[in-house]
Amino acid sequence: MSGALSTRGKESQHGAFEPGSFTNEALGGYMQMLRERVFETENAHQYFELLLEDIVEQSNILSEGAVVVALERTLLYGGYSLLGPLFHRQRFISVDCSPPSADERGAYNSHMFDDPRALHVKYDRRSPEHATGLSSGSADLVIVPNLVHHIRDQQALFKEMARILKTGGQAYVFEPLVRELHQAPDDYLRYTPFGLAEIFSQHGLREERTRTTGGPFSVIAYCWSQALQFFPDSERAKMQHWFETEELPRLTTWDRQHKANLVRGKTSFPMAFSVLAKKTT
Repeated sequence: MSGALSTRGKESQHGAFEPGSFTNEALGGYMQMLRERVFETENAHQYFELLLEDIVEQSNILSEGAVVVALERTLLYGGYSLLGPLFHRQRFISVDCSPPSADERGAYNSHMFDDPRALHVKYDRRSPEHATGLSSGSADLVIVPNLVHHIRDQQALFKEMARILKTGGQAYVFEPLVRELHQAPDDYLRYTPFGLAEIFSQHGLREERTRTTGGPFSVIAYCWSQALQFFPDSERAKMQHWFETEELPRLTTWDRQHKANLVRGKTSFPMAFSVLAKKTT
């Protein structure tokens, strides 16, 4: 475990770490761990770079001591927040929104934190996403990273986000446009950026910025990465080698070279997107 861990240790709760607890070196190592072990951005999951870039940007913009609430599913990672260390200058509150089915699945990603670069920030409370128990108008920023599609009651989720935000506070959501059916049965929908902006507006949250990432070739690469899991063990290693050495580099190159649909106007094929919105009332 990194020596940069100071007051934010395994058992600390409720944003109780001192501003600046983590050194730049420790944070750099943690970011690299996220890229390599958690999000695997060097392969077909490159779209998660958008999430990491956005989060780093927000952590740099927000003032010291600002209240940041993240609605996460930390139980998958042994109860540790993926984003908490990046908001070490702010008062960070991690709300674990794992459904009861998560207890049965267990912390199957906890091994990712068995890494000397890991910074261990425990979740602060476990509660439903529609009833966090946090005070109204208490948060400067609410983050929902890669989770909205797992929430059954969408209206209740966005109502709660708006409730706990201060007027002028911001909501940030990162979502995939293309994903396999996963964590069944807790997988309910896929938004477009326009659909997400619309539901934000219904709850007094005005879209400020939308970003997209990837294109049709990164979508193909992602689908290939999932399809490989359907091959039997006797064939998978060979197919994986082909994909990583031949197909993935080619698709990645095409994705960088061919950005626009040259046949159909008003048409695009991003892999994922993020929306930042502000509470106006």
